[in-house]
Amino acid sequence: MTVLLVAAGAAIGAPLRYLVDRTVQRRRDSPFPWGTLTVNVAGSFILGLLTVTTDSTVTLLLGVGFCGAFTTYSTFGYETIRLAEEGARWYAVLNVLVSLAAGLAAATLGILLARALS
Repeated sequence: MTVLLVAAGAAIGAPLRYLVDRTVQRRRDSPFPWGTLTVNVAGSFILGLLTVTTDSTVTLLLGVGFCGAFTTYSTFGYETIRLAEEGARWYAVLNVLVSLAAGLAAATLGILLARALS
């Protein structure tokens, strides 16, 4: 049952990540990876919200499955290296700093909101 819950969440998270990333990136004429930043920050916020749940079904479905497939550290790493290699070092550094700060801020906001609502 555990694997099925994770797989069900991932089956929604992965395609949604792709769609959000492509939609956001199409709207921006910039080498900066706005789509990846968007999904990672949104996923951090959702995981923050999930901190109040003790329901293992919700954690497996949404936390591990959905957020695990929706967010993407590997793409963040790849895009950062690609920017640096292409000479856009400022964008590479900015990507690291903004991703870290925004991800932590989003997770914190999610935790604070979850606590306020519980």
